[in-house]
Formats: sequence, C-alpha cells, structure tokens
Amino acid sequence: MNERLNTIGRSAARLATRAATFGRRRMTAFGELWRRSLQFRVTVSTLALSSAVVFVLGMVLQSQITERLMETKRKAAQAQLQVVVQTAESQLVGDTGQEEGLRNRLNNALKKITSSSVATQDTSSSAAGAFEPVLAAGDPDRSPSDTIYAGPYEKVPSGLRNFVENNQQAWQIHTVGTGADRTTYLEVGAPVTTTSRPLQLYLLFPLTAEQNTVATVQNTLLVGGLVLLLLLAGITNMVTRQVVRPVRRAAAVAERFADGELDRRLDVVGEDDLAKLAVSYNEMAASIERQMRELEEFGQLQRRFTSDVSHELRTPLTTVRMAADVLHASREQFPAGLARSTELLVDELDRFETLLRDLLEISRLDAGVEELSPEHVDVRPIAERAVEQVSVIAGNVGSSIELELPEDAVMAEIDARRVERILRNLLANAVDHSEGKPVCLRVGANESAVALTVRDYGVGLRPGEAELVFNRFWRADPSRNRRTGGTGLGLAISHEDARLHGGLLEAWGEPDRGACFRLTLPRQVGEEIGESPLGLPPDEPGEPGEPDGSDEPDGVPAGPGSAIEGEVEAPVEQAPPGLPAPDREHEEVR
Repeated sequence: MNERLNTIGRSAARLATRAATFGRRRMTAFGELWRRSLQFRVTVSTLALSSAVVFVLGMVLQSQITERLMETKRKAAQAQLQVVVQTAESQLVGDTGQEEGLRNRLNNALKKITSSSVATQDTSSSAAGAFEPVLAAGDPDRSPSDTIYAGPYEKVPSGLRNFVENNQQAWQIHTVGTGADRTTYLEVGAPVTTTSRPLQLYLLFPLTAEQNTVATVQNTLLVGGLVLLLLLAGITNMVTRQVVRPVRRAAAVAERFADGELDRRLDVVGEDDLAKLAVSYNEMAASIERQMRELEEFGQLQRRFTSDVSHELRTPLTTVRMAADVLHASREQFPAGLARSTELLVDELDRFETLLRDLLEISRLDAGVEELSPEHVDVRPIAERAVEQVSVIAGNVGSSIELELPEDAVMAEIDARRVERILRNLLANAVDHSEGKPVCLRVGANESAVALTVRDYGVGLRPGEAELVFNRFWRADPSRNRRTGGTGLGLAISHEDARLHGGLLEAWGEPDRGACFRLTLPRQVGEEIGESPLGLPPDEPGEPGEPDGSDEPDGVPAGPGSAIEGEVEAPVEQAPPGLPAPDREHEEVR
C-alpha cells in the first residue's frame, strides 16, 4: 500500500513538474511576444481594459434590472395584499372566536379569498402574479405550536411572523426547500381585523419568473459582452495594424539603409502623419547619403593627395640623397661642425625616406589596393630574421632579445614580407621602451592559428592606451626620448597587415610591468582563427631580472612615466666612418 502511494505521489510530482514547465514556457513565449510586438501589446491592453469596462457595465445593468423587477413585484404584491385583506375581513365577519372549527373556517375563508381575489383583482395588483395565501391565528404571547392556520404556514419565516403578529405590515424574500426543489418567494403579511381575535394573512409570491428573467438578462449580458470583446479585439488589431505596418516597413528600410543601401527610401502614401514621417525620413536619408558621398570623395581626394605628394617627393629626395651621400663620404675633410651637420643630414634623410615609404603604404591600404602574396612557409625563419635585424638597436641600448621557438616547423599560409615587417616594428618598439630590460619573442601554434608575442618589461601602458597604440601618429608621452626615431605609422601599418591576413594584432600593458603585443594569424587564408595559441595578458611565472648583472632582484624595476608610441620602424643602418651609406630599398607592394 505504501509503495502504491509512493508511486502515485511520484507520478503526481512529475505531472506537476511538467505542468509548471509548460506554464513557464508559455509565460516566456508570452513575454517575448509582448516585448517584440507593438500590435500584440495594444490589442491585449485594449482587450483587458474593455473587459473591465464590460464587466462593470454588466454588473451595473444586472443590478438595476434586478432592483427594478423586485421593486415592481413588491409594489404589486403589497397592492394585492390590501385587496386580499379586505376580502378576508369581509369573509370572517361575525367570527365568535371559538377555537372549535376555527381551522375549517380558515380553510373556507382561504377558498373564498382565492376565488374572490381572482375575480376582483385590479390592474395595479395583477402584476404580482399567482400567490399562495396563508391565514393564521397567531399570538406573540403563545407558542408557535399552538397557532391555528390554514395554508403552507411552515413556509413563512419567523421574522416575518413576529412583525405581522405585532400588527405591522411587512415583507421578506425567503427561500424554501433544498437542492432542485428550492423555491424563492416574496412573502408579504398583514394583520386581519375581526370582531373576536387577531388573525394574520400572508401571501407567498413565487419569484420563479423573475429569476428566469434575471438569468436571461445575465446570459444576454455575458454573450453580448464576449461578442463585444471579440469585436473590439478584431477592430483594435485591424486599426493597430494600419499604424504598425508602415512602422515595420520604415524599420526594414532603415536596416537596409544602415547596411549600406543608401538609396533606399520610404513610399509616401497620402497626407497623414505617417506620410509626413515618411517624407521626413526620406529627406534625412537623402541628406545622409549626400554627406556620405561628400566624405567618400573627400577621403579619396585626401588619399590621392597623400599618394601624389609622396610620389612627387621621391624625385627631389633622390637628388638630395645623392648629394648627401657625396658629402657624407667626404666628411673627414670638413671641419668638425660641418662633418657633424653632414651626419645629421644623412640621418634625417633616412627618416624622411621612411616617412615617405610609410605614407605610400598607408595610402594603398586606405585605397584597398593592397593584396596579399601568401605562400606556405615556416614562420620560425621569419622570426629569426626579424630578431637579427633589430639586434643592433637592442645592443646599442643594452637590451637583449630572447627568442622562443617550437622545435617543429610552424607552417602557415602568409605573406612573409608583411609578417616580417610586423615583427620588426614590434621588436623595435619593444626595445625602445624596454628601459634596458630583455625583450622576448615567442612563437606558438595550434590546429587553426599561429601566434607571435613580443614582450618587454619596460614602462608599460597606462589604462586605456592599449586601444590607442594602433592609431596613426598617436604618442602617449611626446616628451620621452626615442632611440629609433619613427613616423607614427608603424603600428597602424602593422595592424592593417594583420587585418589583410584575416588575423588580429592586440596589445596589453600595465604601468611599470611592461607591455605585450600578440599577432594571431590563421594557418590558411580565409579560415577562422579560433582560440589563440598564446595568451594575452601573457601567462608567465616571472619576469627576467636585470641583464647587466646588478644586485637588484628579479622583476620589473620601477620606471618613470609610461609610454608606448603608436609607431615603430625598422632600424636605420649607419655607415661606418669613411664609407658611403649603403643603398636602401623601399618596401612597396606593386
């Protein structure tokens, strides 16, 4: 028995859980529809408010109708009572008051009262309808069991008896019976005056017809209210749809306009408020399109100007370079001040050439004419070449470059020239801000991506600067001394080179803890990167100590300020004394 009860309990619990789950799903779906559909919200709100109004109106109408029916019934019953009382008094005149045969006399009086009332009832009392008369010889000083009566005296409530036995006319609504035999009566009573003893007359009017009338009114109000609510819901839905459909069309046009279809416009129908809205939107869209076209033309003109100026400056720069090289080769014959000026001239010409090369590169990237030349190569030799090119600068500032490479080949489809330029820029930038600390280049790979990180332990980045380092010509601390020069475009070009590969170039840094740049490239051009093989911020047990053998503990020393400029360049090669400067090839993608 207990097992059966437990089984029934578990079944009930599962059923309750399913019902609760179903209810939650329905409520969630209703909430989603409520939030997303203006038409649904307006229809439901109107239906709810209309239901409240119809309910209140139905209750008021039902109450008024019921009250009027009962008032009419009561007045008619009281009028009928007066007629019957007069008939009863005339029939009972001469009663000697003896109790022998009183019941028979009362019964005979009831018969005469009924027949005479039907024959003599007037228009005012005819609305009361049929009734059941009751005559009783009651006395408030006597027990109710001693009362002599004729008719259904047991249907008369005690409260009404007390009023009538005390010579007061009264009425009361009373229900008799149980279950299906229940009958509600409007009972009126009045004292009957005779020559010997007081009598009471009661008339019992069934309210069956009135109850049927009230039930009919209730059903009519209920059905009419439901039909009215359905009509209101349909009308509200249609009216709301007339407003919502143009708004939805406007939203669809706005989305396509935001996606770049600047020629999309709304259809103007009529002269109403929605038509005015469509006209205003079309004017706004036309103005935005015009401004966008002007900005595009201005951008194209700016890029063309930058490219043309860069190209035009190449010819005079070549001539100046040749003259500077001749002067530089003969600088030992010049006085000390003039020789120094010659060296400065060559250095600035190197910087000028780098600037022109970067301007040409960035103009091509802006114009979208740059293309990759990908090939399947091992990334490790590219990293080694980049380290070799920057090692001279690192040695000049007392910093070392540590290279961590996997033992196996790291094959990827990349443009080797661009990746090497990215690494060279990142390494030179790290050396310039390492404050003499080591710089680490790591290479990692997984099934979908290749990652390279350049980590330094110098001044680091202040909060918010990691998002600014790739901006053109951005500098965190312009007053800081630089060792490698720079044009302010190195990191911006590196960021664009990474984007051309479908990869990411990201930065992290904290004040006095250094900075880390991570380059993540897909193994195959056009594939998704997925998760990067190397973490950012870098996950490392500790930081290398001082490279100069000092007694300071390992860690990042406190350094003044913070700076990472949005620019890094390849190292500038200086000619040894007495030799001409080496030829310099410009990196350009044709």
